[in-house]
Amino acid sequence: MSNQATIESGRGHWRMAGWSTAVALLLLPFVAMQFTSEVNWTGSDFVLWGCMLLFAGLALEFLTRRAGSWAYRLGAGVAVLAAFLLVWVNAAVGLLGDEGNPANLMFVGVIAVALAGSIAGRFQPDGMAKAMFAAAAAQLLAGLVGLAAGWASPGGEGIYEVLLGTTLFGGLWLLSAALFRSAAR
Repeated sequence: MSNQATIESGRGHWRMAGWSTAVALLLLPFVAMQFTSEVNWTGSDFVLWGCMLLFAGLALEFLTRRAGSWAYRLGAGVAVLAAFLLVWVNAAVGLLGDEGNPANLMFVGVIAVALAGSIAGRFQPDGMAKAMFAAAAAQLLAGLVGLAAGWASPGGEGIYEVLLGTTLFGGLWLLSAALFRSAAR
């Protein structure tokens, strides 16, 4: 077996594991609904969840095919995870107030910054690093604007939400930027 065939075989195993995990995650809420009344998803919840898993999987497929190094693959994985979790948290509970607060739509802009920067950088490691750094800055800006405008939950809870969300997601974007920077070297 040639070296290229060995690489393709290994890549196929990772792809199978990734898509199998996505299917398992899609079924998890359904299984949980059978055992507890606390999980009460509607059909639209499953459609949104399925679309999120599909888009995350396709993004990982696209980015890992472009990868020349493990640092790039890890950077791509962290970036996709950050975007996925940002959408999930906002849809489930919201980062600013509750999930129905329209101010949470600012965080879609964070993902747009990451995507636009990635496209502008032609998905090259250096451009991806800059795009993820810009996403971290946009994350911070969105949190600060939401807090300053009074769109977060009142009092200490709002400050906690913004600090936690900004730290967590900003940290993920910065980790991804560092990994892409490493891949660029």
